[in-house]
Amino acid sequence: MTTATHETVQRTAPDLAAHRDPNVLRWLTAYTASMVGDSVYYIALSWAAVQSGTAAQAGLVMTASAVPRALLMLGGGVIADRLGPRRVVIGSDAVRCAAVLAVAALLYTTTPGLWPLALLALVFGAVDAVFMPAVGALPARVTSRGQLARVQGMRGLAIRFASVVGGPLGGLGVAVGGAAAAFALAGVLIAVSVPLLCAVRVGKLPADDRAAAGDTAWSDLRAGLRYVRRHRVLAPLLLAIALGDLGFVGPLNVGLTLLADERGWGAAGMGWVLSGFGVGAGAASLLLTLRGRLPHAGRLAGWSILAGSVAIGALAFAPTLVTAVGTALLIGLLAGLSGAVCGALLQTQADPAYLGRVTAVSSLVSVGLTPLSMPASAAAVGAWGAGPVFVVSAAVCGLGGVVALSVPHLRRAELPR
Repeated sequence: MTTATHETVQRTAPDLAAHRDPNVLRWLTAYTASMVGDSVYYIALSWAAVQSGTAAQAGLVMTASAVPRALLMLGGGVIADRLGPRRVVIGSDAVRCAAVLAVAALLYTTTPGLWPLALLALVFGAVDAVFMPAVGALPARVTSRGQLARVQGMRGLAIRFASVVGGPLGGLGVAVGGAAAAFALAGVLIAVSVPLLCAVRVGKLPADDRAAAGDTAWSDLRAGLRYVRRHRVLAPLLLAIALGDLGFVGPLNVGLTLLADERGWGAAGMGWVLSGFGVGAGAASLLLTLRGRLPHAGRLAGWSILAGSVAIGALAFAPTLVTAVGTALLIGLLAGLSGAVCGALLQTQADPAYLGRVTAVSSLVSVGLTPLSMPASAAAVGAWGAGPVFVVSAAVCGLGGVVALSVPHLRRAELPR
């Protein structure tokens, strides 16, 4: 394996907190710029697709990324581990930037229809399959093990910032110059990340970890899956994450839209509920960023998932919009806390040589399988109403907490000091 053997050695001093480390801050700025660019890209893609075709065609374009992303995700984890996460992230951002700017130029000069948009979505999905595992594996190379929990909180704040800023920026781009201008803006934002990532110093893998690589990509994939399956903490942790996501994604996406319509809250009311969720999730990320470490991480993750599942079930029975917003804030806080702690445990429990493949397995569940719950949730709400569906979803989510608390090695897992 020619992993990171040519990369610069960098180890953060134990007494230097990640949020004060210039190397980590360069990585965080690059990641934030890339995520904001992603948000602008999706606004531009949806607008261009709606303008170029029917609603059904636009929906197909918007979902075109999901297929290559799900099919290639595990292979992307192998690539991240074999080539090194930094160079994979740099290459992924460069490809995404070039593809977005090419479509922007095409839209400026002609009216090509849906085909370039569909092709762009497919390219983004394929690149995401490599980008997402590499992004998950990179923090372990830019900071010390004891700072990974804090970095997880910082990453959560970056995601919240991108979701808040990216939408208005994309809308502004569309308003000023149409979809072409929005695509160009997305390309520029993604491009900002490339020189910053080139300036990030990463650490080499220990010799034992480098020796863990196989002769072929297929053998690496099998070794990664075997490693996950046999790990006493990672295997139940990934199961807990999967159950939590399956019970969480449907109700808080399609289900919430239908609940708002059923209760007469309207689009504005749904926006307030989503804002409550975002504030709660941001607060959880900020807590982990400032504290850097939370004790009893395994128990905390399990109880947070369980409490969050109860809040998800209660959301469907909120008597007023104000109550619903407060409940959503609680869901965001608990889900953000459990998600950040689970992510930090995943980062710290996995050997760095396997982290790309471990992240790929986790991402496959989150972005490949859980979206399947959205049409099922919509159909179920239409048939039985929001209440029963939210309760069932809460039960599925709660099973993740049960797994976390019932497996001794995961329940006793701690974040490093």
